[in-house]
Amino acid sequence: MSKPALSTMWAVKRFDMGRLQEFADAVRRMGFKGIEINYAIPEEGVRTLVEYDVPVHGLHAPAPLEPLADGAWNHNLNLASIDEEERAEAVRHHKRTIDWTQRAGASYVVCHMGGIEHEMFDEELKLRRMYDSGQQDGEEIEALRLAAREHRAREVRPWFEQSRRSLRELVDYADGKGIALGLENRYHFHEIPDVDETHEMLRDFTSEQAGYWHDVGHAEVLGRIGLGEKYRWLRELEHRTIGMHLHDVKGIGDHQAPGQGDADWEYVRDHISADTVRTFEIGQHNPEEHVAASIPFLADLGIV
Repeated sequence: MSKPALSTMWAVKRFDMGRLQEFADAVRRMGFKGIEINYAIPEEGVRTLVEYDVPVHGLHAPAPLEPLADGAWNHNLNLASIDEEERAEAVRHHKRTIDWTQRAGASYVVCHMGGIEHEMFDEELKLRRMYDSGQQDGEEIEALRLAAREHRAREVRPWFEQSRRSLRELVDYADGKGIALGLENRYHFHEIPDVDETHEMLRDFTSEQAGYWHDVGHAEVLGRIGLGEKYRWLRELEHRTIGMHLHDVKGIGDHQAPGQGDADWEYVRDHISADTVRTFEIGQHNPEEHVAASIPFLADLGIV
């Protein structure tokens, strides 16, 4: 069974970037077997972790974190942008992640493949606010869901084609390096890919080149607001799933330590194979005791 790793998401704001050895030591203390370096870690921290005595299982692009000329961060760049300059810049930063992954001796890169523009649809924002206020069904809810689906269907194709172009460039760059790209299901409805688009994007590649990366929380949240069919992801893409981000959900708040929410873990257990990469992607607000308890919680369910 794949050895569980902890994402550096938990380290952000908990550990000074110059003292990330302390995070690595905590990883061992809690029983994890390695780490995933996420896109919120600057180059100084990435270098520290790669050179420290802790196994790096993979990186989440576009690590390392880097400021752009306009004051934004490189993780704001859109691999699906119809602005060719932005798309090319996003690809460049993802190639840098592949370089660091090779340097670390790691085997995968998790990719966010972009979306339509940069902001969530107004319909989704309203659905989220209504869910938080206790409104989860009714005519107004259904009208918003329909409007969101029509909005996406009307606009997605040129952005999808740019995303697919970016994937081809990244697969070509990673070729021969022993690094697979994991296309992650996303947190917002305007983002790419959905289930059908994932099938289409992966069609031309082997699982050694590119596969599906299942984020438990993202699937749960979009399912809860009625803009995603959470059971389709693994039911249809189990054979292409190379890894998972494991975290729990309270309401529509994700990145809780497993065991601290009400995600459908039985569904995950039924669709996770022995060689699927298991990365705990837990937010920094979770106390260490909850993070440590998440391993035995999922072990009892047969997931790790």
